[in-house]
Amino acid sequence: MATPGAVTFSGNLKRAVAGIKRINTEGIRWRVFDARGQVLGRLASQISTVIQGKDKPTYTPNREDGDICIVVNAKDIAVTGRKLTDKFYRWHTGYVGHLKERSLKDQLVKDPTEVIRSAVMRMLPRNKLRDDRDLKLRIFAGSEHPFGDRPIEHFEMPPRQVRELRPCTRRAMVRAQKKAEQQAEKGDSSKSARRKKKEEEAKTEITA
Repeated sequence: MATPGAVTFSGNLKRAVAGIKRINTEGIRWRVFDARGQVLGRLASQISTVIQGKDKPTYTPNREDGDICIVVNAKDIAVTGRKLTDKFYRWHTGYVGHLKERSLKDQLVKDPTEVIRSAVMRMLPRNKLRDDRDLKLRIFAGSEHPFGDRPIEHFEMPPRQVRELRPCTRRAMVRAQKKAEQQAEKGDSSKSARRKKKEEEAKTEITA
């Protein structure tokens, strides 16, 4: 089944399909990941699992049986915390003192596909299968891709499991909340006491 945005592709077609003929597509599925609103690290971990074939019962570490991963809407990826300004990508040109760096925010503006690619590639083992797995990763900034004629399967991200708080952490949070409430009550009582004192002083001045 083809996606509606996969019929027309307005990007660089030559770059998008480069190296596809070198991939043995026999028995391999074409999986589509929608990066819109997904957390970068969680999406990259799922892609690395699929691209290595670890989700198959026939997984073997020395064989390349992973599926082809097509990532769309890379420009709408999400990150947690202050990573947009605190996370940096660094590289060296080879010249003395030419250490370059670029923040995640600037990298998303320049090339959002490289953000997902670097996150996925850093989760893959450094062996001879690394280059073949890199060929199976196709990332697009928008919702269009040129593989509409392929038997595409949409990948559904698993629901996020929120771990329950430990009892000691829960008790500490309750104590902190009670302490904050007590401080707020003391502050209100002290304010009211000062207000009453000022009113009494004003009354005595008037009577005098």
